[in-house]
Order: sequence, then C-alpha cells, then structure tokens
Amino acid sequence: MLALSAATPSYNEGMIAREPTLARLATAQSVLLDPFGLTPSHLQRALGEIMSHGVDDADLYFQTTRSEGWSLEEGIVKTGSFSIDQGVGVRAVSGEKTAFAYSDDLSWDSLIDAAHTVRTISAQGQGRKVRVPAVKVSKSRSLYPGLDPIGTMDSIAKVALLEKVERLAKAKDPRVVQVMAGLAAEHDVVLVARADGTMAADVRPLIRLSVTVIAEQKGRREVGSSGGGGRFGLAYFDDAMVQSYVDEAVANALTNLDARPAPAGEMVVVLGSGWPGILLHEAVGHGLEGDFNRKGSSAFAGRIGQRVAAKGVTVLDDGTIADRRGSLNVDDEGHTSQKNVLIEDGILRGYIQDAMNARLMGVKPTGNGRRESYAHVPMPRMTNTYMLGGDKAPEEIVASIKKGLYATNFGGGQVDITSGKFVFSASQAYWVENGKIQYPVKGATLVGNGPDSLTRVSMIGNDMRLDSGVGTCGKEGQSVPVGVGQPTLRIDGLTVGGTA
Repeated sequence: MLALSAATPSYNEGMIAREPTLARLATAQSVLLDPFGLTPSHLQRALGEIMSHGVDDADLYFQTTRSEGWSLEEGIVKTGSFSIDQGVGVRAVSGEKTAFAYSDDLSWDSLIDAAHTVRTISAQGQGRKVRVPAVKVSKSRSLYPGLDPIGTMDSIAKVALLEKVERLAKAKDPRVVQVMAGLAAEHDVVLVARADGTMAADVRPLIRLSVTVIAEQKGRREVGSSGGGGRFGLAYFDDAMVQSYVDEAVANALTNLDARPAPAGEMVVVLGSGWPGILLHEAVGHGLEGDFNRKGSSAFAGRIGQRVAAKGVTVLDDGTIADRRGSLNVDDEGHTSQKNVLIEDGILRGYIQDAMNARLMGVKPTGNGRRESYAHVPMPRMTNTYMLGGDKAPEEIVASIKKGLYATNFGGGQVDITSGKFVFSASQAYWVENGKIQYPVKGATLVGNGPDSLTRVSMIGNDMRLDSGVGTCGKEGQSVPVGVGQPTLRIDGLTVGGTA
C-alpha cells in the first residue's frame, strides 16, 4: 500500500467545517431564492412533483455567475466585458434516461413548469404520492474564500496590470515585437437541492491571467505563452507572479526561434513536470470517467483490479486541493469533493463517478458530478488529475536518454476514448543525445495509446508539480475548469511524428 500523502500537494484534509458551509448556504439563498420569493419549501414541493411519477432521482441546480474580462493587444486594452447569467436546471433520472429542463426565470411558476415537464420521463404515470425527506445540509469543504474576485481590484488597476505585462515583456528582450494579455475573473454562486432532501451550496471565485508574446529574429516569428490563476482574489497577481509569467512566455518564444525540425520515429520520450500532465488528463483521465466505463466504451472498462500501468505509476483525481482551479467544495450534484485514487502502483482501483453512473454501477459517487452551467446536465468530469512523484532526479532521467525527445510543454491534442489512441503536439521540446540536450525542436507530435503508454513508463521523477492554473476541459460540448500535474516521466518506445 503506497503512502499517498508523501508526494501529494498540500490540501485541506478534513476541512469540512459546519460554519462556512452554513454561511455559503445562506449566501446562496439570499442571492438565488429570496429575491424571487422562493424558499426551501418551494424546492421540496417541486422535487415532490417530480418524484411522484416514480423517477429514480431528481435535482434542482440554481446558479448565478458574474464574469468580467479584459484584453490587451498592440499596447492597448482593446476590450472589456462584463456579464451576468442566472437560472435553474431541473433534472429527473429514470434508469439510464435523463429528462432535463432549464430556465433563466427563477420564479415559482417557471420552476414548477420545469418540474412537470421532466417528470414525464417515467413510464409509471401519475397518482403516486411521495414524501420528500426533510431538508438536510450537505457536508462541504472550505478550500477557498467565498469572495467576489471582480471587486478585489478596480478597473484602473486592472488596465494598469495588463499594461505592466506589455511593458515588462518589451523590456525583457528587443526581439519581442508583440504582446497580448488577458485578465478574467468570475464569481459563481450555486445551490443544489436533491430529492433525498440534501441541500448544498458553493461560492466559487476564479481568476486567470494569460500572457502571449511574439518574438522575431531574421524574419522568423515564434510564439510563447504563459499564465495562471486559481480560486483567489486578483491580488494574487502581484509583481513577482506577473514577472514570472512574462519571463516564461518570453523564454518560450526565444527558445522556439532557435528550434530545428523535429525528428520522427519510435524513440524514448521524456515528459517534463507540471503542464505536460495534460497528456495524462486526456489520454488516461477521460478513459477513467464512469459513463464511458459503464457503457463499455473505454479502453479501461472492466479492468478494476488489473495492472494497467507500470509499477510506481499512481494517478489521482483530487478536488480537495486548496485554491486550485479544478477544486470544488461540493460538486454540481451537492456531493463533497474527494481525493480519489484511480491507479495505484500500476493497478486500476476505480473510476470517476457522478450520481447517476455510480447508482447504475453499484458504487458511491466520487464528488465528480460537474456541469458547465445551470443549462447543462451533470456528468462525471475530472477536477485536478495528476500522477504522484517517484524517486528519480529529473536531471538523471534526461541524462538516461541515448537518443530521444524531451518535451516540456504541450499545445492541443486529440484522444479516442474507445481505443485510447492520442495525438499531441509539443509546443516546446528538445532533442537529446547521450544524455545532453542538443537543441530545441519544432513540430514534434506524440502519437500513442494511453493505456499502453502507461505500461512503458520506466522512470518517474521526484519533481511532481501541478500546472499554474490554466486548464479547461471540454466534454460533450461542456467546458469546466480543471488542473493537471505530473513529475518528469520517461516513456520508452513512443512514436514521434516530426518534420525533419
């Protein structure tokens, strides 16, 4: 049995406090119910109407989201936007079937109309009386402050922050010819009421600063990017943090100016720590989501207890890390977020579950029921997905390469969940010979199979690192914030598509 906490990021273990939970519930009621004359009793009545038709489960998801964004280009803050979106999603579940309705009108009439609409999913018809359980407040973690990040900095300071990014990047190197920066903040308040009487609420801040630079040398132009964020106020972006983003973006662009065409073929590939965990997220994480495995469409379906990766490979999905972009006090079905071991020392231990798929598979929800907004149905989604560190120094891993690729940053990619096959483009990579980095390369594409690649991991670094807070995951048209991470990894016999 591995000591899972040894190399895991610090997080608020057991921080399920009663007072913050009640405070968030009071905030949600004051924002989402009180202004529209709604009370918890109204929610129980609506759920009772749905359950009277013999459905298996039902829930109400109230949400209001305030979003603000600013962008700079060509030395000018060209755009600024602000939006408010609010509404309620009403869901009924019968077996594998889901009926869903949503409205941006939070009145009682709209709520009960939606309840009447979705309850028709059941074939049992009317006439069944149901007593909805008394309201019980769901346990909830306290992983981030319930502040509104939009109000933590005034508009003048936000513009000045973006102008600072431009100024620092241009001063860093004369080859920087263009700078683009974006600042985003969001304040999300949600309230979940379930048919079993559970009520849960969350107040979620989210911020992000992105930096992109274009460098030019002898007529050649290359791009570098960086950024980060999390569940903070905007003061998180202090001088040191902004400088680190600028330094990384400029360094990436300048490195790419000297990049040569990437070689092609089957070779040893070493993945850097941190953001390269996006390959783990896409090629492995999606394949461990409960809906794909219940339907048998994942390459991991039916393999619980089997070896699916090399010894030493332990993968977790952890929604409980303080202040992280992918963390949640409660998921979008009202369940407390959890730290879930998916693969332990190479053995598959479990899947990521929402309520419906957990019920159908005879297991408990894992706190991974997520949705983009009140206008979407929940489904099993990742939070912060990462691999634990090993015992090798990253320098030792790179030095072990006779001839191969060292990829430290990634762009886009595609994955086939059924087969596990993936294609990923490396936005920053280096050619290595005899343990020495020779030169940066451009146009490297990693091609492989997620489950197969895990069995080819031969060295695991002691430098496990999470990404800086920039991840967004898409699934079936829905996008949610996530985190990724991993240590430096050596994978033997991975196919590289190059341009050389």
